[in-house]
Amino acid sequence: MNCLVPHITVKDLTMAYGDFVLQRDMNFVVNRGDIFIIMGGSGCGKTTLLRNLVGLKEPARGQVFYGEVSFWESDQEEQGRIMRQFGILYQSGALWTSMTLSENIALPLREYTDLNEAAIREIASLKLSLVGLKGFEDFYPSEISGGMRKRAGLARAMALDPEILFFDEPSAGLDPISSRLLDDLILEIRESLGATIVVVSHELPSIFAIGNNSIYLDAEAKTIIGSGNPKKMLEESQNPIVRAFLTRGEQKV
Repeated sequence: MNCLVPHITVKDLTMAYGDFVLQRDMNFVVNRGDIFIIMGGSGCGKTTLLRNLVGLKEPARGQVFYGEVSFWESDQEEQGRIMRQFGILYQSGALWTSMTLSENIALPLREYTDLNEAAIREIASLKLSLVGLKGFEDFYPSEISGGMRKRAGLARAMALDPEILFFDEPSAGLDPISSRLLDDLILEIRESLGATIVVVSHELPSIFAIGNNSIYLDAEAKTIIGSGNPKKMLEESQNPIVRAFLTRGEQKV
């Protein structure tokens, strides 16, 4: 059995906008190699939590540790070092429409490495090949499908060989076939790169297909009311809200 090694540790985290508290007293651990799902109903703070984790929004209280380092207690230089270990796939793909797919992937390589243009072009082609887009280097985002844009966004997220990948609703807007292909790709990337993956999702097929660990955020309780392997939660959870979510039943959000 593999030894579990904490990669991200969240301690006593509270998220708020002014006096409005979204979630409070959150504690959880993402282990190295996890595909960790953040789930819950609308308005519970899933995306805000993701922003707390990647350094885009400071929590109202609490700490986020990467290994032994407290991110929000670190100086800017240390935070920057940690953030360079991240790759992020936004819900829309967030590709620059005026750039080709190759140019989109080249952007972080030009910003954060000293590689020459030939090497950058080669790496961009390799990353596109890894997500099944070999030969599409010179296409613009408007010239490809939504599923292909998601895969191109994933290729860009992998440009710097990150230790941790963060996905915000990766299957949103995709048809079932494209969604399943993206799930398969996420599993392949975890196996081939050994990356830790954190996914915000409400799509049950994806949650059950890829997740080995998870938390459930509840908007009414304003805290975590379920955690663990999603399949085990479905079988064992006694919480009616968690069960309703995992069985596609109606729930109060």
